[in-house]
Amino acid sequence: MPEGDTVFRTATNLREALAGKVLTGCDIRVPRYATVDLTGNTVDEVVSRGKHLFIRVGRASIHSHLKMEGSWRIAHPGQLGQQAYKIRIILQAGPVHAVGIDLGLLEILDRDRDHEVVDHLGPDLLGDDWNPELATANLTADSSRTLAEALLDQRIMAGIGNVYCNELCFLFGRLPTNAVGSLSDPARVVARARDMLWVNRNRPERTTTGNRRIGQQLWVYGRGGEPCRRCRTTIEYTRASAFTGERVTYWCPSCQR
Repeated sequence: MPEGDTVFRTATNLREALAGKVLTGCDIRVPRYATVDLTGNTVDEVVSRGKHLFIRVGRASIHSHLKMEGSWRIAHPGQLGQQAYKIRIILQAGPVHAVGIDLGLLEILDRDRDHEVVDHLGPDLLGDDWNPELATANLTADSSRTLAEALLDQRIMAGIGNVYCNELCFLFGRLPTNAVGSLSDPARVVARARDMLWVNRNRPERTTTGNRRIGQQLWVYGRGGEPCRRCRTTIEYTRASAFTGERVTYWCPSCQR
């Protein structure tokens, strides 16, 4: 599931493949932008902001959000097999093809104004301007909000998705339905969130347990019905929308109160 670390890594890969190169092909498969052709323009930079990604080309900025299933691949479209019908954009720079697949959002913006779509975001957990004091103040501004609601609110701090939300709640022994006010040290939660994303920013497979073996990487997320790694109690899960909308939530009923 794409989260801030996924987008950061994606931006890094696209930057290495495209930055400084002239586009020799541009195929945008979104009706609204079907006539946009950026061929001949130089890719100046690729940057991420929370879960948002920007490819700045000439006077344009290609803005994408991966949402739940999206991805960018450095691959020839012919190599994508059954995923080919999900392609939303192809950028070509000589032999290099950058392909956006099943993107949740794709739009072409005026480069000088692309910041407007992310101005509402809180401090970026992986950004150069990361500000833990501001993130902590944002988190505690409404102590009655549930932890899940607050942690997933990108206006508080940008980059946390459902995986990290569930893992953070477990690590601090709190149910996702608990109020922010139940935290004894909110600044520690913010610091741990930053640490978790930072250590995983260049890893293709994230881990929150410190164990990178397959099936051992996470504490609770995706482990419904399995034994807790700490106490062996069965991990519970729900899709109840009371605190996370359509998102699945996982927790240990013994370790989290």
